[in-house]
Amino acid sequence: MGAVVQRFPLFPLGLVLLPTELVPLHIFEERYRQMIGECLDTGDEFGIVWLSDNGLKDIGCSARVARLLKRMEDGRMDVLVQGVAPFRLLRRIEDLPYPAGDVELLDDAGVEADPSTATDARDLYAKLVERVTDERPDDAELDDMDAYDMAATVEFALDAKQVLLELRSEADRMTAVAELFDKTMQRLDFSERAGEVARSNGKIHLGGGGG
Repeated sequence: MGAVVQRFPLFPLGLVLLPTELVPLHIFEERYRQMIGECLDTGDEFGIVWLSDNGLKDIGCSARVARLLKRMEDGRMDVLVQGVAPFRLLRRIEDLPYPAGDVELLDDAGVEADPSTATDARDLYAKLVERVTDERPDDAELDDMDAYDMAATVEFALDAKQVLLELRSEADRMTAVAELFDKTMQRLDFSERAGEVARSNGKIHLGGGGG
């Protein structure tokens, strides 16, 4: 069992945060202004948990405030937060001004990704980034990236991100992100073909000649 942190501040949100991922948040409710204010003062972390249509998930991600972007006169603030590590919510705490709970920090199973799987995942990621930005990531930078590092820069569906957050080995995460990158490339291919169809009045131009 991982370390247990008691009375850990929680921020239920309609998003899934991954370790290393950077996300901007607009803090406007009084209870969360107090919570984030305390984290800014102390440097302590808080937890983000996905509040899905089916309820609050048990697995979330701890976060730290990476930067205070703006503080307004009425107390509202814009902050940039960064994911740190997965945790499991053990029980809710109801006697604080904001949501909190006892959480267990989750350790990995220690199963490293197969080198070929990791290479495939990084290659697919590089191709995806190059396709969208016209720039391929540096090879040295790629070699240092784990599954979370790569997934944190791509906008996946929330349920897919939650699955990644709940996987307890780098081997499983690398396999999962490789599949996600591959499906994303396929969707981009489909979107481009659909655009070509729209531009050609519903007909796909296959090339070739005749006459």
